Amino acid sequence: MSAVKTQGQVSPSGVAQLETHIKGESLWASAMKRLFRNRLAIIGLIIIIVAILIAIFAPVIAPRPFQQTDFRAKDTVPEWVTYVFPSMVPKERGGYVDIDNSYAIGADTLGRDLLSRIIYGSRVSLMVAFVGPVVAIAVGLGVGLAAGYFGGWVDTLLMRIVDIMYAFPTLLFIILLMTFFRFSTEAPEPGSLQAILGELDRAWGGMFLIFIGIGLTSWMQMARLVRGQVLSAREKEYIEAARSMGVRTPGLMFRHILPNILGPLIVAETLTIPTYISYEAFLSFIGLGVQQPQPSWGSMIAEGSRAITSYPNQAIFPALALFFIMFAFNFLGDGLRDALDPRMRGVD
Repeated sequence: MSAVKTQGQVSPSGVAQLETHIKGESLWASAMKRLFRNRLAIIGLIIIIVAILIAIFAPVIAPRPFQQTDFRAKDTVPEWVTYVFPSMVPKERGGYVDIDNSYAIGADTLGRDLLSRIIYGSRVSLMVAFVGPVVAIAVGLGVGLAAGYFGGWVDTLLMRIVDIMYAFPTLLFIILLMTFFRFSTEAPEPGSLQAILGELDRAWGGMFLIFIGIGLTSWMQMARLVRGQVLSAREKEYIEAARSMGVRTPGLMFRHILPNILGPLIVAETLTIPTYISYEAFLSFIGLGVQQPQPSWGSMIAEGSRAITSYPNQAIFPALALFFIMFAFNFLGDGLRDALDPRMRGVD
């Protein structure tokens, strides 16, 4: 029998030996390909990246300091804004609006540049957007892993704590917490917990107590989700195999279970980020958020709403900034959910 030629080697026995190598593709690589094919998710990602860059380089990008006031520019707008809002008629045409084209989108009732305040306000929303998930993952991941893996009395105890926390409406709980600490830190005893919290809150421009409020309530949903994922994963064949090979509990939890449940956790937390942002905006809107003169989109909307019939730009422009960043995270979360769905693997 003559030898058979193949793409690679010639087998003396006449058996073809192919050298074609099929390179495998990991779940994460496949997920990233599907994510980058999702146009809305990429648009959301681009908006988030741009917002992060704006927040980082705010002192360079902002035309003026956010706290700078010029009463001569009070309630002024550039000319193009009067075409967007026809109700704002310039004084030159018999109306009431003062025109000042040196302010890109106008000035507020104290003569502060709206664009500069919106740029600096992005820092507040993005800090909340990233602090909430960090706390949720740090606390909720540990609680959920312990409850789901150990089960028994550990699961019962931890889940009852979560149930007690869930008994309070989240936003109402944050409002009560903020109100209590804000009023109890006005004249506290030096060295007391209230005094320390008050100093930290003032140093952070009112952000510290917001972080505490969101942090105390953000981990509960994550803990429940992690527990459910662990309960499902701990009985899988690969976990039994690892256990039979002598892998100890920490290795099982962090090297085998955790990497295989990260997908749903990332998706869930990304989709929850707009909720954290809305909490901060609402707290600032009702006066329990960041402290003046630190700008926040929520407080800017509240200030602008008092003059919305005469100067709608003062409320609508910060509202649009809040709208775009929240929808950007929603688009990205939806894209991640589709990309990390194992049923979509290999589907264009």
